[in-house]
Amino acid sequence: MTMKYTTAVSAGLLATTLSLNTFAALPGEGIAVQPLKSSIAEETFQTLLVMKGLEKLGYTVKDIQEVEYAAGHIALANGDATFMADHWDPIHVDFYEAAGGEAKLYRQGVYSTGALQGYLIDKRTADQYGITNIGQLKDPKIASLFDVNDDGKADLTGCTPGWGCEKVIEHHMDAYGLRDTVTHNQGAYSAIIADTLTRYKAGNPVLYYTWTPYWVSGELVPGKDVIWLEVPFSALPGAREDVDTALPNGKNYGFQANTQRIVANKTFTDANPAAAKLFEVMQLSSNDISAQNLRMKNGEDSEADIERHTNGWIKANQATFDGWIQAAMDAAK
Repeated sequence: MTMKYTTAVSAGLLATTLSLNTFAALPGEGIAVQPLKSSIAEETFQTLLVMKGLEKLGYTVKDIQEVEYAAGHIALANGDATFMADHWDPIHVDFYEAAGGEAKLYRQGVYSTGALQGYLIDKRTADQYGITNIGQLKDPKIASLFDVNDDGKADLTGCTPGWGCEKVIEHHMDAYGLRDTVTHNQGAYSAIIADTLTRYKAGNPVLYYTWTPYWVSGELVPGKDVIWLEVPFSALPGAREDVDTALPNGKNYGFQANTQRIVANKTFTDANPAAAKLFEVMQLSSNDISAQNLRMKNGEDSEADIERHTNGWIKANQATFDGWIQAAMDAAK
């Protein structure tokens, strides 16, 4: 056997060995992961993106289980699930602490920033009656402008029970003296906001709660179609009672600006540094989330559609996605 041939064979064997070792070295090999998400269909996109990252690391990722936030945090703490990509900080702080906080849960890094929440009304009514603050709805005459069922009270399209935002709204109802003039309507948000949009398109006044990133503000554009209402003063429930909700621009919509974070079972992340690093370094812009959510609103809302949206995002941001995977692989060494 010639030296040239021996070298070639050796190189081939080495390449094969490295290839096998690389495959065998995937940190998630043989480990199952259980994702959770809330009932908000529009949170599937960011959840699926995390799942695809985990699959790239070799993890076996199960189908998403749907559960509301409070129960989801408990399930994660107990080890009944692995991660949730839609933990809102700080609005979910009570859920986080009740589930055991940092002793049971892992949340490092920020997945998406700049999430606003608050109350909005149609701009036409705001301009006509000079309404800029939710506190003005203490006046029965102002409140009656938003009366849908002829009971004399304003109808507020509110927050689905279990999301966390409903606690803030209920606290505001008392803090701002709105109980006698405003009804906080709760239910499946997608249904009640669709009814609100229908009323707006019919030329009727509307009063609603929403958040960004979400498709609603793409349909009812703040500053053009609707306006954010400020609040008389900061007032939050529970441990956040002394928190100032004023934004850097001086506006106060009654809710803290939130970040979306990935929260996971700490026992899992302690044993899986690659997954922990992935959860930490992933970042998604609120504009990308809103754009995908609007596509769902416009009819591209099937599982296949959302899968296609997610794959499309990865292809358009391949270097970023690959960077997340590399950072996770490095953490496993």
